[in-house]
Amino acid sequence: MRRYGKHTDEDDIRTRPGRRNTRPRTNIRPKHEDAAEGLVLTVDRGRLTCLVGDRVVLAMKARELGRKAAVVGDRVAIVGDLTGKKDSLARIVRIEERTSVLRRTADDDDPYERVVVANADQLAVVTALADPEPRPRLIDRCLVAAYAGGLEPLLVLTKSDLAPPDKLLELYGHLDIPYVVTSREELQNGTALARVREQLDGKITAFVGHSGVGKTTLVNSLVPEEQRRTTGHVNAVTGRGRHTTTSALALPLSGNDGWVIDTPGLRSFGLHHVDPSQVIHAFPDLEPGTEGCPRACSHDEPDCALDAWVAEGHADPARLYSLRRMLATRERKEGD
Repeated sequence: MRRYGKHTDEDDIRTRPGRRNTRPRTNIRPKHEDAAEGLVLTVDRGRLTCLVGDRVVLAMKARELGRKAAVVGDRVAIVGDLTGKKDSLARIVRIEERTSVLRRTADDDDPYERVVVANADQLAVVTALADPEPRPRLIDRCLVAAYAGGLEPLLVLTKSDLAPPDKLLELYGHLDIPYVVTSREELQNGTALARVREQLDGKITAFVGHSGVGKTTLVNSLVPEEQRRTTGHVNAVTGRGRHTTTSALALPLSGNDGWVIDTPGLRSFGLHHVDPSQVIHAFPDLEPGTEGCPRACSHDEPDCALDAWVAEGHADPARLYSLRRMLATRERKEGD
């Protein structure tokens, strides 16, 4: 005998409660107005080391952030256990708006964008003048990523005792990029550090460069209390060093309100994410000349108005050459 007949949607039908909490879910999330402010120092397998006040706190990302990931340099809101004691774990509930972002892709055909560093003021592109040989195309790509991400570039040329810097400096002279030249002897006796620190004063600086150029050695000299393992071998066949820094790490400069962010050594620097139209913003003397350009102008075609702008004397021809070289890097391999 049927207990309820054909129509079983009457209001008086009893339902058995489930084993779990049957309270309906809500899309309303807590605002966490009492959350503490933190700075992400490094990220390792889903655990984020953050600076909260004067304490170093280990945290994880809250589920409500979804796929949005925090990276080194991010300013975040943290709740939970903020004591920084062993085995304690806090929770990142909000990632604040970023002022700048350094991005890269694995190569120019890879649409997957990787955020390397957030909120850095400048990008220090470290390259050796020899052993390994400079790779200008890789330097160009780093500069384009800096311009596109809102970072000011800085060139740091190492190992000047092995080769002079003149040729490389001539290549970038018309970009008006600040630079520092160092030798291994100057790094050992500390005379070069004052020149480098002068460029870092009061800024958050991300250091990038391919393996073997002395990037981590330089960071260790700047922050001796936080030694990182350096690359001790450059392959004689490929002229490239081994990766020894495997994750980005933010370190405070002692006696200075600046920060340095050491990043893993680069093999490549894809620019799939970069809109070529962003690069012109790094050339304020050329930008007004683009008003007469045809729509979607690549700035390297017969109808480009920049040729006439330069011919009329509004800008140095070498600056236009530098712009076009920057734009062309997206079409080339780093080793070209």
